[in-house]
Amino acid sequence: MAEKKKQAKVGEYGAKQITVLEGLEPVRKRPGMYIGSTGPTGLHHLIWEVVDNSIDEAMAGHASKVIFRLLPGNRVSVEDDGRGIPVDPHPQFKVSALELVLTKLHAGGKFGGEGSGYKVSGGLHGVGVSVVNALSTYLRAEVSRDGYVWSQEYKIGKPTSKVHRGDKTRSHGTKIIFEPDASIFETVEFNFQTVLDRFRQQAYLTKAVHLIAIDERGPESISYGFYFEGGVQSYVKFLNRSKTAKHENVFYVNSEDEETQIAVEVGFQYTEEYHEAVFCFTNNIINPEGGAHLVGFRTALTRELNNYARTKGYIKEKDTNLTGEDVREGLTAVISIKMQDPQFEGQTKGKLGTPQARTSVESIFGEALKIFLEEHPRDGEAVIAKCVLASRARAAARAARETVLRKGMLEGLTLPGKLADCSSKDASTSELYIVEGDSAGGSAKQGRNRHFQAILPLRGKILNVERARLDKMLSNNELKNLIIALGTNIGEQFDITSLRYHRVVIMTDADVDGAHIRTLLLTIFFRHFPELIRNGYIYIAKPPLFRIQVGKQVRYAFSDEEKGEIVTELTAGKIEVVDEEVIESGGVKVNIQRYKGLGEMNPEQLWDTTMNPETRTMERVTVDDAEAADQLFDVLMGADVAPRKRFIQTHAKNVQNLDI
Repeated sequence: MAEKKKQAKVGEYGAKQITVLEGLEPVRKRPGMYIGSTGPTGLHHLIWEVVDNSIDEAMAGHASKVIFRLLPGNRVSVEDDGRGIPVDPHPQFKVSALELVLTKLHAGGKFGGEGSGYKVSGGLHGVGVSVVNALSTYLRAEVSRDGYVWSQEYKIGKPTSKVHRGDKTRSHGTKIIFEPDASIFETVEFNFQTVLDRFRQQAYLTKAVHLIAIDERGPESISYGFYFEGGVQSYVKFLNRSKTAKHENVFYVNSEDEETQIAVEVGFQYTEEYHEAVFCFTNNIINPEGGAHLVGFRTALTRELNNYARTKGYIKEKDTNLTGEDVREGLTAVISIKMQDPQFEGQTKGKLGTPQARTSVESIFGEALKIFLEEHPRDGEAVIAKCVLASRARAAARAARETVLRKGMLEGLTLPGKLADCSSKDASTSELYIVEGDSAGGSAKQGRNRHFQAILPLRGKILNVERARLDKMLSNNELKNLIIALGTNIGEQFDITSLRYHRVVIMTDADVDGAHIRTLLLTIFFRHFPELIRNGYIYIAKPPLFRIQVGKQVRYAFSDEEKGEIVTELTAGKIEVVDEEVIESGGVKVNIQRYKGLGEMNPEQLWDTTMNPETRTMERVTVDDAEAADQLFDVLMGADVAPRKRFIQTHAKNVQNLDI
C-alpha cells in the first residue's frame, strides 16, 4: 500500500515549554490512584512511565534508540538518544526544568498545547516520571544536552543535591536510574519477560526504532533487541504466527488525514480461527475497550467487504448482506492511530472517545481496503469465502438461539432445572457458583446462603469453544444451561445489563481435571463474554487442600507450605515436618485430611472455607494483556499440538499440587 508520512512541526523545546498542574504530595499516600496498584502491575508501571517518555521522543522523531536495563539490587535503567530533558531554569518556578519534571506531578512538555515539545504522546495516566521518583528510594537522572552531561539524584521524590554540570559531551539524551521503595510495593522483583512483551509491542507500534532490553541481575547478562520496519503489518504476522492464515498478503495502510491530522496505521489478516483478535492503540497506548477508531474500522470493513462481494457476484441479489459478526470471524487486526489531545473514557484510557478518530479511520482504511481487494483478487476471494461460511453458521446459531434461549431470556420460565437459583433478584448482590459435578453441587446447594447464592452444577468436561462455532456451542446442554442462567444472551444479542449475577464464581476441584474444567470455562468467558471479565464479574473460588485438626482446633491449608506452618503452630513446634495423614509425637495427635474434591467436604465445611463471604478467598479474573491472553488460550486450547507441547515442557517444573 502507498504510505504517506508527514513531518511533525515541533516548536522550541526548553524550560518555558514545561507546564505544571499540581504537586507531588498525594502520590505516596495513595499510590494506587497513580499507578493502578502496589502489586506487580503497579511495580512494572514505574518502568512504563519512564519508557513511555523515551518512546514519545521517538514518535516525535527525536530518538532512534531506547536501552532498558534491569540492574542488581532491583534497580532499573532507561536510556534514550533523544533531546534530553531541559535543564535551564524554569521562568515561573526558578528551578531547573529537570528538577521540576522529577518533583512536580504533571510537569512536562506534553501539557502546553501548541508550541509544546510534543505533537503526540502516550502515558497510561499521564502522571509522568515524578510519580516514579516519589515511589523510589533512589533515582538518578543524567541528561546529555547543550554540550554537557547534567545529573541530579533524589530520594523519595526529593532532590539530595542540586543539578550538577559534568563532563563535556557531543551526545544527547536522557538516562533515568531508579530503585522502587520496598515499603510501598508488595514485591520489588521485576519480571524480565513482562518487559520483553511490552518492548516487542512498542517496537511494532513505533517502527524503525531500536528497543533494547538487558537483564544484568544474573552472573551473565541477557540481551534482546527489537526493531521492525513493517510496523503493525509485522505485528499482525507475529500475532498469527501459530495460526493458519486464510490469505497470503497481510493488508496494511499507513496514512494521515490532512484535515484532522490523525495518522492511521492498520493491518489485518484472516485465519481459520472462529474468534476475532483486534487490538486498538492511541499514541501507542492500548485501548482494550476500543472506541471511536474501532467503530470506524468495523464500519468500513463491513461496508467494503459487502460492496466487493456483491460486485464480484459472491453474494447474489436475493441474499442478505454480511453482518459485522460475519466479517469479523477469524480476523486478526491492529489499529494504531496517533493524534493530538485524544479524549478517553475512564482513567486508564481503556476507550477512545474522540469522534474525529472514527471519521479518519473509516475514510483512510475504507479507501485502502477497496484498493487492496482489487489488487489482490485471490486474497479477496478467500476473505469473502471465510465471511460467507461464517454467515451460514451464524444463521444456524441464530435459529438455535431464538428457539432455545429467547423464551428463557425474556420470560424467565425456562431456567435450567439443575440451577438452584437464589431468592434475591438484585444482580449486584447475587452470586452464581459454577460447580464441577453433582456431588459438589449437592454440598454447595446445602451449604450456601439461599438468599444471594445460586448453584449450577456441570456434568463432566464441557465443550472446548476455542475449536467450535456458536451453533455447536448452543447444541451443548451444559453450555446452554450456563448461557440461560447468566441471562445476557450471547453473540450479537449479548446484553450485559441483563446479567443476573454480578459475581460468577468458578468452583472446581484442586486437581488436574478441575484445572482443565476451569480453563475450559475461562475460555468461554474470554472468547464469548469478555465484557464480564472487563467489568470484574468473573471469580475463581479457592477451596482448601487440607483440613488440619489438633485436639479441638481445626484449621484449613491452601498449600503444602501453609500446611506445615499450621501444624508447627498448632503443636507449638513439636511437629515441624508432616509426611503422613495422622501423626503422634510427644502426646500430640495431628489429623490431616487431604481434599481431593469439593464433594469430600460436607456442606458446613464448604460454606466455612469457600462460600462464606466473611472467611472465603477468591481471585478476580482480569486481563492485563489481551494479546498475551489471546495467544495463551490459542496455545492451550487450539488445534495445533506443537505449541501446547512446548508450553508444557517449558512450564512443567512450575506446577504445584499436581495430582494425577
